Amino acid sequence: MTHARSQPDTPGAPNAAADGELVARLQAHRTFQSVPREELEWIASHATLERCETGDLIARKGEPVEALYIILSGHVSHFTDQGGTLHKAMDWRGGDVTGQLPYSRLTNAPGNSVVQEPTEMLRVPHVLMPAIPIHCPHVTSALVHVMVDRARAFKQSDLQVEKMASLGKLAAGLAHELNNPASAATRSAQLLANALVESDDAARALGAAELEGGELAAIERIRAICLATTETTILSPLERADREEGIADWLADHDVDNALSESIAETAVTIDMLDELAGALAADKLRGALRWVAAGCTARGLVRDIERAASRVHTLVSAVKGFTYMDHAAATPEPVDVRKGLTDTLAVMGAKARGKSVAMTVDVGEDLPKVRGLGGELNQVWGNLVDNALDAVADGGRVTVTGRVENGKVVVRVADNGAGIPAAVKSMIFDPFFTTKPVGKGTGLGLDIVRRLVDRNNGLIEVDSEPGRTEFRVTLPVA
Repeated sequence: MTHARSQPDTPGAPNAAADGELVARLQAHRTFQSVPREELEWIASHATLERCETGDLIARKGEPVEALYIILSGHVSHFTDQGGTLHKAMDWRGGDVTGQLPYSRLTNAPGNSVVQEPTEMLRVPHVLMPAIPIHCPHVTSALVHVMVDRARAFKQSDLQVEKMASLGKLAAGLAHELNNPASAATRSAQLLANALVESDDAARALGAAELEGGELAAIERIRAICLATTETTILSPLERADREEGIADWLADHDVDNALSESIAETAVTIDMLDELAGALAADKLRGALRWVAAGCTARGLVRDIERAASRVHTLVSAVKGFTYMDHAAATPEPVDVRKGLTDTLAVMGAKARGKSVAMTVDVGEDLPKVRGLGGELNQVWGNLVDNALDAVADGGRVTVTGRVENGKVVVRVADNGAGIPAAVKSMIFDPFFTTKPVGKGTGLGLDIVRRLVDRNNGLIEVDSEPGRTEFRVTLPVA
């Protein structure tokens, strides 16, 4: 940076004469248009006019903010490192003010402030901040408004970043969840085309066998059992393999294609039923009958698979719709069903839990009363807390979510059996940009956003942690 004039040797001591042109530029500055001239003269006499070139840094992340910067012309952008990527949080141009402000608690820069084009600014050293309210009350008032606006802008920017991060996690989890039933439906539809061709061929062959009334009745009895949709038992893989092998042996003994065993094994047909059918039909008719029955069972089974897959997709879409409150007016407090919100949250987070083989349970009574708040924001709270818990546990870990009424309020607890939060950082976990995750894995905004959203919904969030158990508690007023 190049300097047009020197900074005073003694902070707080005015120069011999204020630059009249500089005071005129301050009078034209939109932040100070209503400030008396004598206060602007004080600022001009204690400031340094600096010219910055593109790429210069006026603040660096983690380092002390050294001055108040009054932008006269040009363009400066502020970038924060969130999740391993740079995000532009603020822009300042001629007429704006940045840097250290009176009464501000800002000490270290949360990111890098980078000059985007040649810029002129007045630099007031931070050691003068206590003197400004004394000598320049109108300037102080204007800068307090700037500070409030800046805090609001950073808050909105942080919230938007975390919303986008949450949306990315939701989209990734949803894509994974939808892929399985969608793939299953596609695969079953392709197999169904072949099964229908086989069913038609088997029906023509059976029709040519000239069945008698009793024979047709015997076939229809076993076909009805095959097509029954009620599953009375669920077999283990080993039991299923044994059953399929037994049916294959029976088919081979009766000179029937044992490839039909897989289709028949999926039904409630028993060996005794097959024996009864074999006793009612001649060998050639038995082969045709079992081929037709198996083809019908295969087609019906594939139809059921497609129906289940489509139902799963519908269930997931409904869960996401409930999670995001897509059909609700924004920022309108209303009675919120916490139980449904937690169930929807676990549905959309299920893929991540299965990826780590984490046992995830929700224990919320059906009679849990509703709370009054913003459903979409509360679901973002649940999503962030569950996501953090899943990150905290090792593969095969456990995450438990409970909801109870305690002392007349609804208390939701999200607990995990991870390593716990170190005592040295426990007091900082709700601070913005603080994260214990590796670079690129976290924004450091999740718990800060959670705290803000809980506050917005008139709630309270607390945490207890020790090795092997961490519990976040969210207390909300009953609607």
